[in-house]
Amino acid sequence: MDHLDGRVILITGASGIAAAGARTFGRSGASVFVVSRTKAKCVQLAEEVTADGGVCAWAQADLTIEGEADLAVGACLDRFGRIDGLFAVAGGSGRRFGDGPIHEMPLAGWEATLRLNGHPAFLAARNVVRVMRSQDPNESGTRGSIVFVTSVLASHPASTFFATHAYAAIKGAEVSLTKTMASYYAADGIRVNAIAPGLVSTPMARRAAEDPKIVAYAERKQPLARGLLDAEEVAAAGAFLLGDASRHVTGQVLAVDGGWSVTEASV
Repeated sequence: MDHLDGRVILITGASGIAAAGARTFGRSGASVFVVSRTKAKCVQLAEEVTADGGVCAWAQADLTIEGEADLAVGACLDRFGRIDGLFAVAGGSGRRFGDGPIHEMPLAGWEATLRLNGHPAFLAARNVVRVMRSQDPNESGTRGSIVFVTSVLASHPASTFFATHAYAAIKGAEVSLTKTMASYYAADGIRVNAIAPGLVSTPMARRAAEDPKIVAYAERKQPLARGLLDAEEVAAAGAFLLGDASRHVTGQVLAVDGGWSVTEASV
């Protein structure tokens, strides 16, 4: 695990990969600030991190709303005085809005899925970059590290079980955003990378985890994990990209997918 002693990491989301990130970064020495629209999840996660010896504060906010996102990032800055890292996870499935194959998708489903996933990534990154550019470099000479959590589905689709085209599209957009931000802000000492997880055991993946056919597919498609991945394994990659061990790494997409992207698997 990479050491994050003295760093302040803002995390969007409070369950699944985001929660695993909070626990992992807290154990690694970071001060963690969690933002979620669900107060109960924030409180529970903060209690878990602090019980494990970490430091965790939180703010309740709907990160699809600009004003709330602004206040949340401001609350993190007020609490800790700087922001060294962003672990941008917040989002979710758009199936309930109608996300699916594009020929079946209503416009409302497309818009809602992009809003649910794209707005939190954009607003958090925009506001955190503004903070990072204004603060002094840390001891490594950098001003901060941003990590977007995208999806393996952006580049390696599985159409039989995961035909959610709007979700894949916005996750692909996050990859492009990673590249162009990394290029633009490198001179400011700000690094931007992404993680592309495979199928991970999280609340969002409950539908998949309860479907024997999908579980069997995951066992073939993710042979290193022999099924669904643990969220903590994705968080460990986040700790690496947020810490100084990766201080010369920017503009990269790290697949944490148990072999999904390099493995063939029949349905």
